[in-house]
Amino acid sequence: MLIFLELLVKSFFESVRSDFTNMKTSQSSSLTSAQLTEASKLGQLLARLRTARRVKQVDAAIRAGLSRNTVYRMEHGDPGIAFGQILRYLDAIAPGTTLGDLYAESDPALAMLRVREQTKRVRDMSSSELDALDF
Repeated sequence: MLIFLELLVKSFFESVRSDFTNMKTSQSSSLTSAQLTEASKLGQLLARLRTARRVKQVDAAIRAGLSRNTVYRMEHGDPGIAFGQILRYLDAIAPGTTLGDLYAESDPALAMLRVREQTKRVRDMSSSELDALDF
């Protein structure tokens, strides 16, 4: 009889635990594709601003009081990140910057990043140009 009761109690607790596990829902599954695209864009903008300001991801995470994993998820567009964490991270990267500034890409560091990213094409010299350089 005691073994039966132990099995019954164990079964009950396992079912309760599985109910609580199933209560968690993924934010990704409850959002539309447009909303997921917006979350991804926000993450890309944050990562780009951080890169433009030449701040390491680890350093930005420490300044914001977040884990590096949370920052990684944020920059990769995870919609499950809390709004307050996003604001703290933005302030850690660029103090005083608003979300409007982020979306407008008005930070001067972003302009410098665009200049650095521009590719400069180099073409082969013509034979006459090579002859002109031959001393």
